Formats: sequence, C-alpha cells, structure tokens
Amino acid sequence: MENEDRLCSDWMSELPEGLWDIPLWNLAIPGSHDTMTYCLDQKSSVLQSEPKVLRVLDTLLPCVVRPCIMKWATSQEDSICNQLDSGIRFLDLRIAHKTKDPDKVFYFAHGIYSLVTVKEVLTEVADWLDQHSKEVVIMACSAFDGMNLHHHKDLIHFLITTFETKMCPNSVTPSLRECWNQTFQVILSYDASAASVCEKLWSKFDYWWANTTNPNRVISYLDERKDEGRPAGFFAAGLNLTEDAGYILSHPRQSLKGMTLSLCDPLMDWVKQQRPGSDSACINVICADFVSAYSYEFTQLVIGLNRILLKET
Repeated sequence: MENEDRLCSDWMSELPEGLWDIPLWNLAIPGSHDTMTYCLDQKSSVLQSEPKVLRVLDTLLPCVVRPCIMKWATSQEDSICNQLDSGIRFLDLRIAHKTKDPDKVFYFAHGIYSLVTVKEVLTEVADWLDQHSKEVVIMACSAFDGMNLHHHKDLIHFLITTFETKMCPNSVTPSLRECWNQTFQVILSYDASAASVCEKLWSKFDYWWANTTNPNRVISYLDERKDEGRPAGFFAAGLNLTEDAGYILSHPRQSLKGMTLSLCDPLMDWVKQQRPGSDSACINVICADFVSAYSYEFTQLVIGLNRILLKET
C-alpha cells in the first residue's frame, strides 16, 4: 500500500506522454466532496444560512444539535494533504466568515465552522505543491456564508498572493504539458461575482448532485446528465449521498459515514464503467465522500480510467 500511495501522490507526473497534451477537462480526475469537513468544530455555532428552526434549536440544545450535525456534516476523515497524497486533485472548498467577527479570518463550513482557517489550510496546499512540482490541483471555492464584497476582496487577494505564479489563468486551455511549461499548478474556481474581473480565477464549475440517499437514483441521475451532454470545460459528477431531516430522524444511530460505506458498492461499479474524453457522454472529475475510507480504491479507480484515453491516442 505504501508504494501505491506514493504513486498516487504524483500520479499526474507518472502519466504516459501520450496524455500530456490532452486538456485536463478531458482527463478522469478524482475529487473529494466537501473536502474540509474532517475538521469541523463541534463548539461552533450553526451557520446563518442554515434553516431558522435549526439555529433556534442550536441555541436551546447545543449539546444535542451539534453532535448530530457533526455526524451528518462530516464527509471526509483525512487531512487535505493526505487527500492530495492519496491522489485527490479536485478540492471542494466551502468558505465562510463568522457572523459579527470583526477580524478578516475565513473558515471552511458545512452546517458549522471548521477548526482550522482558510489561510492555514491553503498555505499547507501551497507547500505541498512545492514538493510535487508536476501535480495540478483544481480548487472550487463556493458557499461564502456571511461574506460581503470587502470579505471577497480580502480572500481573493490572499488566494492570489498565496499561489502567485502557480495559478493558471482562465484564458488557458490547460494540459499537463502546458501547465508544466508555464509552472501552473492551481486551477481555482470562485463562485462569486467579485471574481469576474480577475483572469486568474475561473467561473463556477458544474457539479452534478442527485440529492438522494439512494445510490441507484444517484446513478440514474448521473446517467441522465451524461445523456444531456457534458459541459465544455471542467465539471464534476458527485457520487455523494445526501440525507434529509426525515432520514436522520428515522436512523438515529446512523451517520453519513455509515450510510455512505454501506451503500457504496453500486457507485464504485458505476465508476468502473466510465470513460474520460471529449465525447458528450464522457466524464471529467468524479467526487466522493470519505475518499480515504475506501483504502484509496476510489482514487485508483478514477485515475485508472485514463488508460482508456491512452489506447485511443
């Protein structure tokens, strides 16, 4: 397993030369859904964007509400650098600013806030990229709970300062060879209008999300989206299962992890049947929850799909 992990940590540089000139949106790329939920802070308050009834309950019964949120909002267990080492190259980053916080500090969030800050984590990513100079990471920043225009400007300034020359402009058609020649290592999508004037930031990437606890419905939904035709650029197919209040109340002893791992087999079988490329029915990024809990089977499956392209070149 150690050797497999090492190869996954540099899998892009290990790809055969026949794949170096293919646009990255035509490769199969493994991603993690809600990347930063491994470090949620159970002591934090519920986000303002959550339903009012949940926020009221949080003020009355935080000792009940917050552990429940932790069980169902935590979708990853490994740190971001461990995810990158395992082969993940698409990071789903939900960012927030704490209400009434006078400091310009940003956190990750999913129901509640993260323990670590955006600055701390993305500095780690920049350091990781320095150690893996031929790997390219796609980051999708979204949500932005509690953020105003000034917050966006501060965050964008931090992102550009942190990654500097590593950032691939949105005017480039990125292939591995192009990224290596230009020393680009970061493709950063920013889902807010404040980013529209910055050519180093990409617009929102399409994310296919079925919003169901039933894996067969997830598969049907993804196949329907494929039948409609893939977007022209980057896009992600989400394997993540999604619970609702009714499901949580009827499964008091379960968690998102328990539900996901008990129902993942059909989803992994679906991955095996996919192919990357430019055709309308091809996939690009495939995202999953608990990527490390599969013993890295998921990332290796997705990376392995690129062999199909090699046979076609």
